[in-house]
This record gives sequence, structure tokens and C-alpha cells, in this order.
Amino acid sequence: VGAEVEEFTLVRVMGTSTCDIIVSPSEVVQDRTVEGICGQVDGSVIPGMIGLEAGQSAFGDVLAWFRDVIAWPIDNLLELTDEQKEHARNEIIARLSSQAAALPANDSGPVALDWINGRRTPDANQALKSAIMNLDLGTKAPEIFRALVESICFGSRKIVDRFVEQGVEIKTVVGIGGVAKKSGFIMQTLADVLNMPIKVATSEQAPALGAAMYAATAAGLYDTVNVASDAMGNGFDATYQPQQDQVAYYEKLYKQYSHLGDFVESQLT
Repeated sequence: VGAEVEEFTLVRVMGTSTCDIIVSPSEVVQDRTVEGICGQVDGSVIPGMIGLEAGQSAFGDVLAWFRDVIAWPIDNLLELTDEQKEHARNEIIARLSSQAAALPANDSGPVALDWINGRRTPDANQALKSAIMNLDLGTKAPEIFRALVESICFGSRKIVDRFVEQGVEIKTVVGIGGVAKKSGFIMQTLADVLNMPIKVATSEQAPALGAAMYAATAAGLYDTVNVASDAMGNGFDATYQPQQDQVAYYEKLYKQYSHLGDFVESQLT
């Protein structure tokens, strides 16, 4: 609510993992259960609407894992002070992001799965493991990093696709949380993969703002939560629009991601 959720809008809390919330009119969902998601409760977000929840077991954590892998020499080989080590570790993702963003589109490059902590949605299976394919002796760290960024965005697409397949329309996405605020590279990639605009909420404390909106409504200052949201909302910092040349590229890469996921899941179950 603090991110100004409304019908046809998916709100994504993007940090170490994700929590994805969408509201839908009762007449759209009716008495159906949306398959493979995490929760479905009437009135859980906005009174009179069905709240639907999904999410990814790992989002930023996928990238943090890779940072920790390649930071091994910093922690174990180099003679650095603790402050220097911390500075070097903090620079890794920023440098990888800038170099990965500059790479040309390459549909024969690495493709990764985002199941580093299992899969939460769609169709929860925490026993699943991640995988990376198309590695060769020429593969460099920024290429692997880009594949991991693409993987978490493809995992997000799987969630969006499931909602749409089940009749819950999504027209736009709102991002809150650390990743949404800090990484333009990830947010642009996500917009391209989803082929829909993504807005980043201005509020640094969207959950607290939402609680204030509920309280103001309960106190009678506003007639409904929607009216309170319109009056108290902080708006949005940025909107990432899909780039159509990248949309076509990621459509092809998404199929590779899906084929890899089908293969890995068939071998683990």
C-alpha cells in the first residue's frame, strides 16, 4: 500500500529475496485458486480486493553469492587491512555491473538459473539447485555476472507469466527495496525481460508509510485506503521503460533459461 498499489500493478520488494504482491478484483479471481503461488487472501492488502503473493527465494543473494566466490583472494591472499578488504568487496558488484552492462548481446553466452536457494514461486521446490551453462575458457567474470542478473529477471518473468496465465492481468510493476533503489542495471534488465514499465517508489520506508495509510483510514481521516494512498503517497523516483531491441533479445534468451530449468528439474526430481 505504501508503494501505491492498485489494480493491475505488481509491487515487488526486491532485496536479498523478493516478495511480490498484486491485488485483483474479486470478480476476476472469483472462486479460483491461482496455482503455484504463495498466498491468496481476500482483503489482505486492500479491503474488497484479493491479495495475491509470490516471490523468489533469492534475488540479491544470487549476486552476493558470486561476489563472495570471487572475493576469496581478497579475504585469503592479499595483505590488506580489514577496512581495505571491506572497500574492495563493496566495489565488486558496482564494477561488475558497469562492465556487464557494456557487454554486447550474445545469445551464445552463459545462461544461469536463479535457484541458488531453491525455488519459491511458481511451484515451490526448495530442493532445486542452480546451474550455469555455455561456459568456456574465454568466459570472464562480467559475463557470468550478467547471466546471473538475467537469471533473477527471468525468474521474475516466470512469476509474471504464471499470474497472467491464471487470468490476473499485470500492466506495470513497482519496485521497492534496496535493489530497486541501488541498481539501475538490474532494473533496466528487468524492464526488458518483462517487457513492461517498472516504477521505483520514492519512499525509503514504504511498509511504514502503508501502515500510516491504514491508520489514517481507520481513524476516519480518509474514507478508504485507496483515497489515503492517493493523498499520502510519495510518488516515484524513476520509471524504466523496456527497450524493444533488448526485449527481442531477451525473449530468445528466456527460452534457453526455460529449457535449462526443465532439464535441471527433470534430473533432480
